[in-house]
Amino acid sequence: MDAQTCIKKLQYVGVLNFATVDKHGKPQIRNISAIHYEQQSMYFFTARGKAFCEELLSDGNVQILGYTKYKEMIRLSAKVEKVSDNEQKKWIDIIFEEQPYLSNVYPDNTREIGIVFCIKNAEIEYFNLGVNPIFRESYIIGNADIVEKGYYISQDCISCGNCMKNCPQRCIISGKPYQIVQEHCLHCGNCLEKCPVGAVRRRGMPNETE
Repeated sequence: MDAQTCIKKLQYVGVLNFATVDKHGKPQIRNISAIHYEQQSMYFFTARGKAFCEELLSDGNVQILGYTKYKEMIRLSAKVEKVSDNEQKKWIDIIFEEQPYLSNVYPDNTREIGIVFCIKNAEIEYFNLGVNPIFRESYIIGNADIVEKGYYISQDCISCGNCMKNCPQRCIISGKPYQIVQEHCLHCGNCLEKCPVGAVRRRGMPNETE
């Protein structure tokens, strides 16, 4: 699996969930299908008068989620960019050509109310629940960063085995300390709750570098 394959899978899904936050701090989700896919980027269309457009212009942060019939979750965390004014018509025409239904929604010149945004930098999270053990991995396109999530086992581990015994995906291996195989971890936190000495820690927290 890699970033390009994830983008291709999103293209097959077709309709994606775009999540933003409105000016009152409330979460908003839209289903978007007016999307053009490149190997390392995505372009999407919306109307300038929509609240969705206002949120993108004011903040730019968006999460995009697609879910395949094979139980694969693909999530992009990105900051979108408005396509330059002299490129708008080009990308609008491309998207309308690839998505013919849009001409019924915005016939003739009414498509000019639209605006195209681009995603060139994003963290991609791939999560497959259709295999055993589950599989997850993160990738980037452009200059994005990967935000570490989940858990690790610190040097405070006493090797009691409680974490391994209670892991639903059997992704913990014995040692000093025990280790979590990150690509099979559910991030459920059961190991954290069952550890008697608090040796399990969240990844990315200040105490990770010990």
